[in-house]
Amino acid sequence: MDRQGEGLENIKIITDSLGNKVVLLSEIIFTNKQSIDWDEVEKYLNKYVNQFVKITESNDIVYIGRHFPNEYSGSKYTRKTKGARTKAKANAVQGILEMLEIASEKSYRENHKEKHTEDAGKGWYYYKTRFALPIYKNETKTNSYNLYTACMVINCTARGKMFLYDVVDIKKEASNPLKTT
Repeated sequence: MDRQGEGLENIKIITDSLGNKVVLLSEIIFTNKQSIDWDEVEKYLNKYVNQFVKITESNDIVYIGRHFPNEYSGSKYTRKTKGARTKAKANAVQGILEMLEIASEKSYRENHKEKHTEDAGKGWYYYKTRFALPIYKNETKTNSYNLYTACMVINCTARGKMFLYDVVDIKKEASNPLKTT
């Protein structure tokens, strides 16, 4: 996926030392981890509505529906997330399409909630993805990146169409930070 024309030259898909694909985000656009303006995050995500991505590993086509921006910025998971994870989730929006593209380790769960009978009539799919955010020292960007894993939640409608629902279980990799040259 090449979005160079969108002014997103700072988003790259790289391969880490273990052979995993990682979406490298070179900028922090939502800076305050104590009080993220989730309305601004939702506005940012609205530009992706009606786009779709083919997941490389599974060949699944996943759409970004009109409900995604609101769910992403206002879900229970988002409200419970604190500190650096909050900042990571907010900034991951820059590479959401690329994160879908490299998603892997697909798993499935049946839908058990009546409220999702239509939008998840054929259940839920979960994919693992990775992204990295730059590390700053005294407000200066270094050549190191914090690496995160996350779970992309996708609902499958009764008609079999897949929609990105949320990104959850964001975890910072405790191992070595990613280094670039």
